[in-house]
Amino acid sequence: MHGVSRQNSLIRTQKTFDHSYQRQMDKFHFLCTKLPFLILLFLHLLCPANAALNNIATVPFGKGFSPLWGEPNIKRSADDKTVQLHLNQYTGSGFKSSDLYSHGFFSAKMKLPSDYTAGVVVAFYTTNGDVFKRTHDELDFEFLGNIRGKAWRFQTNMYGNGSTSRGREERYYLWFDPSREFHRYSILWTTKKIIFYIDNVPIREMIRNQEMGADYPSKPMALYATIWDASDWATSGGRYKTNYKYAPFIAEFTDLALHGCAADPLEEIFSSSCTEQDDQLDSASYASISPKQRMAMKNFRHKHMYYSYCYDTLRYSVPPPECLIDPSEKLRFKETGRLKFEERHRHRRSKRSRSQDIGARNYGNQDED
Repeated sequence: MHGVSRQNSLIRTQKTFDHSYQRQMDKFHFLCTKLPFLILLFLHLLCPANAALNNIATVPFGKGFSPLWGEPNIKRSADDKTVQLHLNQYTGSGFKSSDLYSHGFFSAKMKLPSDYTAGVVVAFYTTNGDVFKRTHDELDFEFLGNIRGKAWRFQTNMYGNGSTSRGREERYYLWFDPSREFHRYSILWTTKKIIFYIDNVPIREMIRNQEMGADYPSKPMALYATIWDASDWATSGGRYKTNYKYAPFIAEFTDLALHGCAADPLEEIFSSSCTEQDDQLDSASYASISPKQRMAMKNFRHKHMYYSYCYDTLRYSVPPPECLIDPSEKLRFKETGRLKFEERHRHRRSKRSRSQDIGARNYGNQDED
C-alpha cells in the first residue's frame, strides 16, 4: 500500500515537473522568437528615424580646414581626425573651413571644457563676415560657459545681410553634460530652410518665406569653430567670470563634416553644379523632419528653451515673419521673451533622471536673472 502511494506521488511529481518544464520552455521559445523583435522595437523607439546623421562622410582637418587664430593653442591628433582648441590666459583659438559654400550641411562631434568654465564661449558657426563686413550672414551655435554641477546654456542665432539689429536668438539648457562625452552638433542650411540639430534631435527649424527678404542668409559662408573669453556677458549675463586657475579650457572636435558646393562669394552667378548640389541638399534625409523627430523637437523646446525672440514683444511688437506663434506656448513666456518665473521653477521641480522623449540626463538649471 505504501509502495503504491509512493509510486502515485512520484507520478504526480513527475507530471508537475513536466508541466513546469513545459511552461519554462514555452517562455524560452517566446523569448527566442520575440526578443529580436522587441529589441528592434526598443531601438526604433529610442532612436529617431533620421539615422543619416550617424553615417555622414567626414573630412580630415588638414583637407578641409585651416587655423584661424591662436595657432599654438590648436592641437591636432596624429590621424588628423580630431582637433582641440585651447583657451589660456594668453589667447583663445579657432579654425575655419578652407572654402565657402553656397549652402551646406555642417557638422562635428564636440566635447566641451569640463569643470568651472564660466565666461568661456565655444562657438560653432557659419559666416561670411570676413568678406562682407557690413552685410554678413551667420548661423550660430554658442555655448555660454558653465558653473560645475549646473546645466550648460547655449544659444542659436541667425543673421542675414548684416541684420544684426534684428537678432533671432533662442536660448536653451542642454539636457546632458556636454563635457563628459562627444555629441554631434549640426547646421543644415538650404535654399528653403535652416535646421539646427543636436545628435539626431532637431532643436530648431526656420522655413524661408518671402517676407524675410534679405534677412535669410543667401551668400556663401564658411564654417568656423572658436573658443574665447566672454566674461563680460556669457555666463549669467557676466555675473560669473573666467577663472584661469582652471585653464587651459579645452574644446575638442572630431568627425568634422562639410557637405555642400564650394563657391566664390564674389561671383554673382554660381555654377550649375552648385545648383545641383543645392537641390541634393534639399532632398537629403536630414533636410526633412520625421513625425517622431518633430515630436522630439517640440518636447525639447517645451522643456529646455528659456528665451525666444519670437515671444519678446518688448523687442519686436510684431514678431518677425518666420515666427510661428503657438498660443499655448506663448502663455509660458513673459513680454521679455523669457520663461515666466513659475515655469522656470516648475521645470526645476520636475527634474527626472532621464528624459523620456530624448533619452538623456536632465541637469539642474541655473538662473540667468
